Amino acid sequence: MIYLMLANGFEESEALVSWDMLLRAGNEVKLVSITDSLTVQGTHGLETQADMTVIQALALQEKAQAIVLPGGLPGADNLYESGDCRRLIERVYGDGGLMCAICAAPSVYGRMGLLRGVKATCYPSFERFLEGAVFTDERVTLDGRFLTAKAMGCTAEFALEAIRVLNGEQTAERVKNSIFM
Repeated sequence: MIYLMLANGFEESEALVSWDMLLRAGNEVKLVSITDSLTVQGTHGLETQADMTVIQALALQEKAQAIVLPGGLPGADNLYESGDCRRLIERVYGDGGLMCAICAAPSVYGRMGLLRGVKATCYPSFERFLEGAVFTDERVTLDGRFLTAKAMGCTAEFALEAIRVLNGEQTAERVKNSIFM
């Protein structure tokens, strides 16, 4: 299972393109609201229906393959400010899952102290929140279990790299060929 976290103010493209591509690869992806409501509003006003709340995800006690944090403002800040979201992040990290974040969202991992010594990228001006990370200016950076991307325009590359790690090169190529004809 992959948890894709949704906070009010999330970047719609980063969340929904990642969700779609991960599903195309055959993954079970759950949209997780960090609020008590399953309805989450994106930064541009799109309302999205989550599959579960973060409290429900925490109660599952299921080992996740990955967690995905879309950026957007104030979405990334809302992710960090949610103690329940940070608990789920810590659990996925402790279980050895792939830690994915794009745009402003790598700042959540940085502020939590998870990026010390890890190569990471993020949206310009958020570098200061990558506490202890080795900043790269790459579009997409994979270092160990951390996958980070710079901005919304990198979402497809970001999702394909997650698919490569989780599902293998052959599946990533299949998904790539199905969407970039």
